[in-house]
Amino acid sequence: MKKIRFLMLGGFLGAGKTTTIAKLAKHYIDQGLKVGLVTNDQAYNLVDTQALRAQGFSVGEVPGACFCCKFDDLVKTADQLSEADTPDLIITEPVGSCTDLYATVVKPLEELFGDRFDIGPLLVLLKPEHGLKILSDSDRVGFSPKAAYIFLKQLEEADYIVVNKIDKLSNDQQHQIGELVSRKFEQPVILHSARTGSGFDELISAANSERADRQKMMDVDYQIYAEGEAELGWFNCQVTASGDDKFELDTLVLRMVERIGGALNAAGAETAHLKVLGQTLNDSAIANQVDSEGEAELSMASEIKTAVADLLVNARVGTDPGTLTEIVVNETKALSDELGIQLEVGGVQSFRPAPPEPTHRTA
Repeated sequence: MKKIRFLMLGGFLGAGKTTTIAKLAKHYIDQGLKVGLVTNDQAYNLVDTQALRAQGFSVGEVPGACFCCKFDDLVKTADQLSEADTPDLIITEPVGSCTDLYATVVKPLEELFGDRFDIGPLLVLLKPEHGLKILSDSDRVGFSPKAAYIFLKQLEEADYIVVNKIDKLSNDQQHQIGELVSRKFEQPVILHSARTGSGFDELISAANSERADRQKMMDVDYQIYAEGEAELGWFNCQVTASGDDKFELDTLVLRMVERIGGALNAAGAETAHLKVLGQTLNDSAIANQVDSEGEAELSMASEIKTAVADLLVNARVGTDPGTLTEIVVNETKALSDELGIQLEVGGVQSFRPAPPEPTHRTA
């Protein structure tokens, strides 16, 4: 029986994993391969899952904890993708606050299911918005040293470090971050932009390469790891939007991110990942913000007007869940008044991640 190629694309919250995975999946599908995707998060109702499905991809989801803590669910989800039409390739996107993937996912998969999966190299996207600050030991990192510890450990365990979003960096900044990464880590570095396609050939070459066998796993202080994750407030909710007149869906999702992101910044809360998805029966729009100093962006435009839409809000922010919930709810109410659209919030999930307890860990 032919093995299914298994590829994992890691990286910190807001690194651009979903956009990059969509580009990779489209490339392989255009090559005639069958591709399945698996998303992962601490919460339920993920913008990333819905966004990928809206693009026509076959997507499974592992919610409720990291792949390492939901290892059996990861294998089960991969099996479900294989039930209808066995894929040639499965691309997975772990939680952006997760690390130690090699010891808790890659090696256990190889040892327990090596007859079913051909496991590719671990590709880790470097988020430049926080990477330049963390790698240069800036005083204004945005996160505490414990959260920065997770960021650095993700890069340490990579087979390839992919500096993403270089379209947002000047030539000097690209050179600077390349130098900072090369000075600290030995892995090959790829400069890449999922939006423009720059460096995509190098990314494909890395994804198609054979994974080097490691005899020693990375050392991880699980207490610092757990405390770093717990500094982030996790928030998801659903919002029903309706108006007496039709409204622009793109404007709605973008203004929601602008208002929530602005209020979080004013409260001194560092944003790692803020996304709002707006959907009708046939169309989708997504706006996002990935750091407190950055601007909100419309990453997927619907270019439609509608009288009714369903929204998903996903926020991962360096603040307590209560403050995060209060800001999102209050800004949603204020936006309702601003745009003259009725916005009803429901399905709220708000918490700090529990300490990671991997199902398996290869020492």
